[in-house]
Amino acid sequence: MYLVLLFAGILFYENAFASDWSTYGNGLKNHRYSSLQQVNKSTVKSLGLAWKYDTGIKASFQTSPIKLGDMLFLSTPLNHVVALNAETGDLVWRYQHPSPKQKSCCGPANRGVAVAQGKVLQATVDGYLIALDQFSGELIWRRKVEDLNLSIQESVEGLLQGMEINDSAIVTGGTSHSFNMAPQVFGNKVIIGSTGAGYGLHLDTDKGLRVVGIGDGRTGLRGFLAAFDIETGKELWRWYSVDGEHWVGEWKESTPDGISYNRDIEKEKADQERFRHSWKLGGGSIWTTPAVDQESGWLFVGTGNPAPNMDDSTRPGDNLHTSSLVAIDSQTGELMWSFQQVPHDRWGYDVSSPPVLFDTVVNGVKVKAVGQAGKTGWFYVLNRETGELIFTSDAFVPQKNLFADPAEGGVTIAPGIAGGSNWSPVSVNPETSHVFISGIHRPATYYRKQLKGDNSLPWQTYTYFEFEDIKPEFKGEKPYGTLTSIDLANGKLQWQHKTRTPMIGGSLATAGGLVFSGEGDGEFFALDTETGNKLWSYQQSYGVNAPPITYSVNGKQYIAVAAGGNSIAGYPVGDSLLVFSLPEADK
Repeated sequence: MYLVLLFAGILFYENAFASDWSTYGNGLKNHRYSSLQQVNKSTVKSLGLAWKYDTGIKASFQTSPIKLGDMLFLSTPLNHVVALNAETGDLVWRYQHPSPKQKSCCGPANRGVAVAQGKVLQATVDGYLIALDQFSGELIWRRKVEDLNLSIQESVEGLLQGMEINDSAIVTGGTSHSFNMAPQVFGNKVIIGSTGAGYGLHLDTDKGLRVVGIGDGRTGLRGFLAAFDIETGKELWRWYSVDGEHWVGEWKESTPDGISYNRDIEKEKADQERFRHSWKLGGGSIWTTPAVDQESGWLFVGTGNPAPNMDDSTRPGDNLHTSSLVAIDSQTGELMWSFQQVPHDRWGYDVSSPPVLFDTVVNGVKVKAVGQAGKTGWFYVLNRETGELIFTSDAFVPQKNLFADPAEGGVTIAPGIAGGSNWSPVSVNPETSHVFISGIHRPATYYRKQLKGDNSLPWQTYTYFEFEDIKPEFKGEKPYGTLTSIDLANGKLQWQHKTRTPMIGGSLATAGGLVFSGEGDGEFFALDTETGNKLWSYQQSYGVNAPPITYSVNGKQYIAVAAGGNSIAGYPVGDSLLVFSLPEADK
């Protein structure tokens, strides 16, 4: 009798869990996979809009909703939080965050909330971690994580002096701590990371966006990951992603498989003493929600590029632990291991897509692995106990002139600063051992220029990129996106779906044999997991640049996605949460 009751309890728990989407990655492994299969290859053709909710805030809308019980929780740009009835879309409560006065590095977007222990938790763009009552939306506690007044360089006077930047350039963003990742909750800890540390002078020019790297000694911050007590908001530990004066590392010259980073190691070593304090403003933002190994208690998270972004003239060395995948002990904040994807990063190759955990087989032995879709265009698979690289996948976007040295006359590189794969979360089907990766093909031309005029400055070069001014070998290539299926056993590409626009937003995999994702031009679609063939699509006005989720209420499956575009990518912005379901006859 006891075994029968125990088995029934397990089934109830699994079914209840399957009906919800309780964390950013739908589980601590970050798989973004659901065992729901009412919507499947046969029924998806009948999928239609069940309801939508307009937030009233039209800006880059990147949220990944959380569904628990009969409620759906989502964040908006500017850090409002909304609770809706998950079946009908009716508003239950709405929290309005005070409007931030500071500018953030990359806009006011927020990627979601965490819901645990009766609290809705959000990291805000203006430097706070807040806890709201799950059922009423009332503020429980509010903790300042970082004083942004100490981190923002308000004055940009003179930064453009000596640069060959056109007179119409307008400064639109710069160095400041901000917080936009969806928190991760593990035990009694809420884990968040800071962004905006890997400084790039954002300029709006008549040729579009430019990001300029300058090593003037004022720009850049130290990124960090921090843990807070879920009951009180008290900070428990803080890990900085820049490793102090040890950040010079091992002076690595090439990737593990021998591709050169094209570094001038001799010059870097000659400059080491002069710039030995550069780590104090060394960058290393934390863009991505960590994955968690429940057995070891380790967190797996990516770090951003070093500062100054792209220009390396004042930061000799490998710049540990920027542009890295790292393992952190969740109890202490201690670094367990670090794998640097790009030492001495000069291209803006943040490790920004969330890591995922799975098992693989190496030489006949089962190995616990962690994978991450890089801006370099490879999916990296590592032993998550040791940090040892197992393999890199087939390239999921074109690679040309990878790691070329930025030059006076310019060099076009693919992937460029946009990626590869950017912040978009991947999804994993654990039944078939495949990962589905949102990709970007958008080459960029990098220029390193000598500063004109004042030679007394500690920096003599600046580096920037152009999206439009590409070199002859890339002429005629329009930017596009890819959604790629990769075999987790060996890294081989299984199929690839090409999209009209670069893919920003992420994917959802289901037991119904489907992969859902969206395009910047407003199309939301479903592909066949096995073949990559498009089986269904829905077109609307706003860019679909957020990761979809799925859940069920009263036996009915729903698919939900934020449609609000992306202003930096130039996709039409909006304010809609779209929720789809099948008609009753197709259930």
